[in-house]
Amino acid sequence: MNLSEYEAKQEFSKHNISIPNGTLVTKSNQTAQALANLKPPYTVKAQVLVGGRGKAGGIISAKSKKEAEEATVKLLGARIRGLLVKQVLIEEKLPIRKELYLGITIDRFNRSYVALASATGGVEIEEIASKTPKAIIRTLIDSQSGLRYFHSIAIAKQLGYSGNQLVKLSTIIQKLYQVCIDNDAELVEINPLAETETGDFVALDARMVIDDNALFRHPEYAAKETEALSSQEVLALKNNLTYVKLEGDIGVVGNGAGLVMATLDLLNFFGGKPANFLDLGGGATIEAIAAALQIVFAEPDTKVILVNVLGGITHCDDVARGIVEAAKEAEVKKPLVVRLVGANQQEGQKILADAGISVLDSMEEAAKQAVEITRGAQP
Repeated sequence: MNLSEYEAKQEFSKHNISIPNGTLVTKSNQTAQALANLKPPYTVKAQVLVGGRGKAGGIISAKSKKEAEEATVKLLGARIRGLLVKQVLIEEKLPIRKELYLGITIDRFNRSYVALASATGGVEIEEIASKTPKAIIRTLIDSQSGLRYFHSIAIAKQLGYSGNQLVKLSTIIQKLYQVCIDNDAELVEINPLAETETGDFVALDARMVIDDNALFRHPEYAAKETEALSSQEVLALKNNLTYVKLEGDIGVVGNGAGLVMATLDLLNFFGGKPANFLDLGGGATIEAIAAALQIVFAEPDTKVILVNVLGGITHCDDVARGIVEAAKEAEVKKPLVVRLVGANQQEGQKILADAGISVLDSMEEAAKQAVEITRGAQP
C-alpha cells in the first residue's frame, strides 16, 4: 500500500529524519491558520498517490502568504492525473545547496533489501538508471545482519562527503533503513534529500510502500487501504481482480497472469500500447467478468478493449455473458476484440455472435486487430 507524502514524512519524523516545517490542509479556510506558524517562501503540494505531480501541476511554489492561499485554493478539489486532491501539504521552502537521492527497496533476484543512493536527486530513479546507471550506488543488505553503520559510511563517502557531513548523512541512511524495517516496507525513498546551505540534510519529499501482506501489523494504515485507490482499483479489489493501470490506449482483460503478460507483449510487438493489466484469475464469476469489463470501459484513454481468454476453470460461456452484460451497461461504447477458446467455447462464441460481437481463435490476430483499431481501422 502506498502512503501519502505527509504520512511517509510522519514516519521519517518519528525516526528523527529532518523534514521541512509544514502543515496539512484539507479545507481552504484552514490555510490562513496553517500559514501563521510558517515562514515564506512556501511549497504547496497536492497529496495524491501519483508519480510526476510536479509536471502535472500538483506542486506550486509561493513567495508570499497570499500566493500560498491562492495555490491551496487552486489545488484542493482539482484533479492531478485523474485523482481528486483532498489534502494539500504546505511547507517552508528551504535554501538548497544540492539534491541527493536515497532509497531502500527489495532486490527480488538476490532476495534481500538493497540501498540505493545517487548524488543526482530530484528526478525519478528510473531516469537516473537510464541516463547514467553508474551514478547509482547499490549496496545489498544482508537479511540477517541488516544495514551496518560501516555500510552507511561507505555510501556517504561515495556520495562525496567527509567530516561532520559524512556522519550526518550516514546516520540518515541508517535511520531510513530502520523506517523500512519497522514498517514492513517494500520501498522507502527520499527524493530529493536536500543538502541545505547550512550543511544539514532534510527530506524534501518522501515515499513509502508498505507490503499489503503486513497491513495487519499496521492498523493505522490498514483502514485506509481503499482510500488511496481509484474507483477502478476499488472495484477490482472488491471482485478479487488483479488490476494495474498503464499508460496506453488498448484495454486488456485475460485470465492468468502469464496469458495477460503475453498479451501485453504481443500488443507491444505490433506497435500498440496497453492501457492496463487485468487478470480475471481462475474460475471468475459472470459478475466478476462484467466488473472487469466495466473497469476497462471506464478508462478514459482506452480506444479499444482486447479480451483474451483461454477457457479452463473459467468457462467461455460465462466470459461471454459477462462481456455482453458489461457492453450493454457501458456509458461509453468502445470496440471489442475477443479471442475466446477452451471450455464451452462454442456456447461462448454463440452468445457473443448473437450480441453482434465477433470472436477470433488466434491470439496474434486479436492483438493485431486491436492495434489496427487504435490506428483508425474499422472493427
